[in-house]
Amino acid sequence: MTDYKLLTEQMKALAEDEKWFVPVMSNASAILYDNMEDLNWAGFYIMRDGALVLGPFQGKVACINIPVGKGVCGTAVAKDETQLVEDVHQFPGHIACDSASNSEIVVPIHKDGKVVAVLDIDSPKLARFNQDDKAGLEEFVKAIEEVIYF
Repeated sequence: MTDYKLLTEQMKALAEDEKWFVPVMSNASAILYDNMEDLNWAGFYIMRDGALVLGPFQGKVACINIPVGKGVCGTAVAKDETQLVEDVHQFPGHIACDSASNSEIVVPIHKDGKVVAVLDIDSPKLARFNQDDKAGLEEFVKAIEEVIYF
């Protein structure tokens, strides 16, 4: 089981000296990728000109642009809520950036009351993510929201 409280504290400590979103998200993706089991991608998409654009990540090559409302990431933005998908192949409109991905969790990130980015984590394992992961990652994202600036 992942210790999200510890990972959140690590991310906050690394953000003490630099709060610009690029290094914070870079280290945050590395922390998650290195400490969570059964992942093939952990990273961020950032809102730019009304769509999501690839941000800092760990893992295989990724899609660069995702329209709001499309795929799991775009749906998270459109609904402004965490998407926990046990089987991405059953998700209507899933965007297959990596055919090895089978489950996914996406958490919206807010600044000044609006979605500015999403945390996206993929796994080759079906049903990899559960409600404990959802709660832990939502707290991790709240900590990111408190420290970053754009």
